[in-house]
Amino acid sequence: MYPPLEYFIENLDVDLISKERKELFDTVAAHLGAKFRDNQRVNITCICTHNSRRSHLCQVWAKTAAMYYRLRKFNSYSGGTEVTAVNQQIIWTLANQGFQIMNLAEQDNPVYALKYANDLPAIHLFSKKYDHDYNPNEDFTAFMNCNHADLNCPTVYGCDTRFKIDYQDPKRSDGTSEQAEIYSKTSELIAREMFYLFGSI
Repeated sequence: MYPPLEYFIENLDVDLISKERKELFDTVAAHLGAKFRDNQRVNITCICTHNSRRSHLCQVWAKTAAMYYRLRKFNSYSGGTEVTAVNQQIIWTLANQGFQIMNLAEQDNPVYALKYANDLPAIHLFSKKYDHDYNPNEDFTAFMNCNHADLNCPTVYGCDTRFKIDYQDPKRSDGTSEQAEIYSKTSELIAREMFYLFGSI
Protein backbone atom coordinates (compact mmCIF):
# COMPACT_ATOMS: atom_id res chain seq x y z
CA MET A 1 0.00 0.00 0.00
CA TYR A 2 1.08 3.59 -0.49
CA PRO A 3 3.43 4.67 2.34
CA PRO A 4 1.25 7.58 3.64
CA LEU A 5 -1.75 5.27 3.76
CA GLU A 6 0.22 2.50 5.42
CA TYR A 7 1.43 4.98 8.05
CA PHE A 8 -2.17 6.04 8.70
CA ILE A 9 -3.27 2.40 9.05
CA GLU A 10 -0.44 1.47 11.39
CA ASN A 11 -1.47 4.28 13.74
CA LEU A 12 -5.09 3.17 14.08
CA ASP A 13 -5.77 2.25 17.72
CA VAL A 14 -8.42 -0.47 17.95
CA ASP A 15 -8.28 -0.23 21.75
CA LEU A 16 -10.41 2.91 21.38
CA ILE A 17 -13.34 0.80 20.18
CA SER A 18 -15.96 0.22 22.88
CA LYS A 19 -16.75 -3.23 24.23
CA GLU A 20 -20.26 -3.06 22.73
CA ARG A 21 -18.97 -2.22 19.26
CA LYS A 22 -16.35 -4.97 19.46
CA GLU A 23 -19.09 -7.46 20.32
CA LEU A 24 -21.03 -6.30 17.25
CA PHE A 25 -18.02 -6.68 15.00
CA ASP A 26 -17.16 -10.08 16.49
CA THR A 27 -20.63 -11.23 15.36
CA VAL A 28 -20.06 -9.79 11.89
CA ALA A 29 -16.61 -11.41 11.73
CA ALA A 30 -18.12 -14.82 12.57
CA HIS A 31 -20.65 -14.42 9.74
CA LEU A 32 -18.13 -13.29 7.13
CA GLY A 33 -15.44 -15.66 8.39
CA ALA A 34 -17.69 -18.67 7.81
CA LYS A 35 -18.02 -17.61 4.18
CA PHE A 36 -14.26 -17.25 3.77
CA ARG A 37 -13.72 -20.70 5.32
CA ASP A 38 -16.19 -22.16 2.82
CA ASN A 39 -14.09 -20.54 0.07
CA GLN A 40 -17.01 -18.36 -0.99
CA ARG A 41 -16.75 -15.01 -2.68
CA VAL A 42 -17.66 -12.49 0.05
CA ASN A 43 -19.50 -9.28 -0.88
CA ILE A 44 -20.85 -6.52 1.33
CA THR A 45 -22.94 -3.49 0.40
CA CYS A 46 -22.72 -0.46 2.68
CA ILE A 47 -26.03 1.41 2.74
CA CYS A 48 -27.04 4.86 3.91
CA THR A 49 -29.77 7.19 2.70
CA HIS A 50 -27.94 9.37 0.13
CA ASN A 51 -24.85 7.25 -0.61
CA SER A 52 -22.76 10.38 -0.30
CA ARG A 53 -20.66 10.10 2.87
CA ARG A 54 -20.74 7.27 5.43
CA SER A 55 -21.49 4.41 3.05
CA HIS A 56 -18.56 5.41 0.81
CA LEU A 57 -16.21 5.59 3.78
CA CYS A 58 -17.39 2.16 4.91
CA GLN A 59 -16.99 0.73 1.40
CA VAL A 60 -13.46 2.11 1.04
CA TRP A 61 -12.18 1.10 4.46
CA ALA A 62 -13.74 -2.37 4.32
CA LYS A 63 -12.03 -3.10 1.01
CA THR A 64 -8.73 -1.61 2.17
CA ALA A 65 -8.78 -3.60 5.42
CA ALA A 66 -9.65 -6.85 3.64
CA MET A 67 -6.78 -6.41 1.21
CA TYR A 68 -4.41 -5.42 4.02
CA TYR A 69 -5.15 -8.77 5.68
CA ARG A 70 -4.94 -10.58 2.31
CA LEU A 71 -8.60 -11.61 2.20
CA ARG A 72 -8.61 -11.67 -1.58
CA LYS A 73 -12.06 -13.15 -2.24
CA PHE A 74 -13.77 -10.02 -1.03
CA ASN A 75 -15.38 -6.94 -2.48
CA SER A 76 -17.31 -4.04 -1.02
CA TYR A 77 -19.95 -1.84 -2.58
CA SER A 78 -22.15 1.01 -1.47
CA GLY A 79 -25.59 2.37 -2.22
CA GLY A 80 -28.44 4.44 -0.88
CA THR A 81 -32.16 4.65 -0.81
CA GLU A 82 -31.72 7.82 -2.91
CA VAL A 83 -29.12 8.98 -5.45
CA THR A 84 -27.13 12.18 -4.90
CA ALA A 85 -23.33 12.41 -5.36
CA VAL A 86 -20.18 11.59 -3.44
CA ASN A 87 -19.58 14.52 -1.12
CA GLN A 88 -16.43 16.40 -2.10
CA GLN A 89 -15.20 16.54 1.50
CA ILE A 90 -15.12 12.73 1.51
CA ILE A 91 -12.78 12.79 -1.48
CA TRP A 92 -10.51 15.38 0.13
CA THR A 93 -10.48 13.45 3.42
CA LEU A 94 -9.50 10.14 1.82
CA ALA A 95 -6.82 11.85 -0.28
CA ASN A 96 -5.36 13.42 2.87
CA GLN A 97 -5.28 9.99 4.53
CA GLY A 98 -3.15 8.49 1.77
CA PHE A 99 -5.36 7.33 -1.12
CA GLN A 100 -4.74 8.37 -4.72
CA ILE A 101 -7.96 9.49 -6.41
CA MET A 102 -8.90 10.29 -10.00
CA ASN A 103 -12.13 11.85 -11.23
CA LEU A 104 -13.25 9.65 -14.14
CA ALA A 105 -16.42 11.55 -15.03
CA GLU A 106 -17.12 15.24 -14.50
CA GLN A 107 -20.88 15.39 -14.04
CA ASP A 108 -23.55 16.05 -11.41
CA ASN A 109 -22.88 12.56 -10.00
CA PRO A 110 -19.11 12.15 -10.55
CA VAL A 111 -17.34 8.79 -10.77
CA TYR A 112 -14.06 8.46 -8.88
CA ALA A 113 -11.35 5.81 -9.04
CA LEU A 114 -9.60 5.42 -5.70
CA LYS A 115 -6.28 3.55 -5.44
CA TYR A 116 -4.66 2.22 -2.27
CA ALA A 117 -1.82 0.31 -3.97
CA ASN A 118 -0.26 0.31 -7.44
CA ASP A 119 -0.73 -3.41 -8.02
CA LEU A 120 -4.40 -3.72 -6.97
CA PRO A 121 -7.57 -2.61 -8.80
CA ALA A 122 -9.13 0.74 -7.98
CA ILE A 123 -12.26 1.18 -5.91
CA HIS A 124 -14.95 3.02 -7.88
CA LEU A 125 -17.06 5.56 -6.04
CA PHE A 126 -20.29 7.12 -7.28
CA SER A 127 -23.73 7.61 -5.79
CA LYS A 128 -26.35 4.99 -6.64
CA LYS A 129 -29.27 3.11 -5.17
CA TYR A 130 -28.25 -0.03 -3.32
CA ASP A 131 -29.90 -2.24 -5.98
CA HIS A 132 -28.04 -0.60 -8.89
CA ASP A 133 -26.70 -3.01 -11.51
CA TYR A 134 -23.13 -2.22 -10.43
CA ASN A 135 -23.80 -3.82 -7.03
CA PRO A 136 -24.40 -7.51 -6.25
CA ASN A 137 -28.07 -8.54 -6.32
CA GLU A 138 -27.82 -11.73 -4.25
CA ASP A 139 -25.72 -13.43 -1.57
CA PHE A 140 -24.29 -10.21 -0.15
CA THR A 141 -24.17 -8.89 3.41
CA ALA A 142 -25.72 -5.47 4.05
CA PHE A 143 -24.10 -2.96 6.40
CA MET A 144 -26.73 -0.37 7.34
CA ASN A 145 -24.72 2.78 8.03
CA CYS A 146 -27.48 5.13 9.19
CA ASN A 147 -30.67 4.87 11.22
CA HIS A 148 -32.78 6.46 8.49
CA ALA A 149 -31.80 3.87 5.89
CA ASP A 150 -32.20 1.05 8.41
CA LEU A 151 -35.72 2.16 9.35
CA ASN A 152 -36.85 3.06 5.84
CA CYS A 153 -35.41 0.04 4.10
CA PRO A 154 -36.93 -2.85 6.08
CA THR A 155 -36.14 -5.32 3.30
CA VAL A 156 -32.84 -5.30 1.42
CA TYR A 157 -33.56 -7.67 -1.43
CA GLY A 158 -30.81 -10.17 -2.17
CA CYS A 159 -28.85 -9.85 1.06
CA ASP A 160 -28.21 -12.92 3.19
CA THR A 161 -27.83 -10.96 6.44
CA ARG A 162 -27.93 -7.31 7.45
CA PHE A 163 -26.09 -5.62 10.29
CA LYS A 164 -26.77 -2.19 11.75
CA ILE A 165 -23.33 -0.57 11.66
CA ASP A 166 -24.33 3.05 11.97
CA TYR A 167 -22.24 6.19 12.24
CA GLN A 168 -23.03 9.81 13.04
CA ASP A 169 -23.33 11.85 9.84
CA PRO A 170 -20.39 14.25 9.38
CA LYS A 171 -22.78 16.44 7.37
CA ARG A 172 -23.59 18.18 10.67
CA SER A 173 -20.27 20.04 10.35
CA ASP A 174 -20.76 21.28 6.77
CA GLY A 175 -19.95 24.95 6.43
CA THR A 176 -18.35 25.23 9.87
CA SER A 177 -14.75 25.69 10.95
CA GLU A 178 -14.79 22.09 12.23
CA GLN A 179 -15.77 20.51 8.91
CA ALA A 180 -12.39 19.09 7.88
CA GLU A 181 -11.70 17.78 11.40
CA ILE A 182 -15.12 16.11 11.77
CA TYR A 183 -14.86 14.38 8.39
CA SER A 184 -11.33 13.22 9.18
CA LYS A 185 -12.37 11.83 12.57
CA THR A 186 -15.39 10.06 11.04
CA SER A 187 -13.17 8.44 8.42
CA GLU A 188 -10.65 7.42 11.07
CA LEU A 189 -13.40 5.93 13.24
CA ILE A 190 -14.76 3.84 10.37
CA ALA A 191 -11.24 2.78 9.38
CA ARG A 192 -10.48 1.70 12.94
CA GLU A 193 -13.62 -0.44 13.13
CA MET A 194 -13.17 -2.00 9.69
CA PHE A 195 -9.59 -2.94 10.54
CA TYR A 196 -10.77 -4.48 13.80
CA LEU A 197 -13.43 -6.42 11.90
CA PHE A 198 -11.22 -7.80 9.17
CA GLY A 199 -8.30 -8.33 11.52
CA SER A 200 -10.61 -10.54 13.58
CA ILE A 201 -11.42 -12.66 10.52
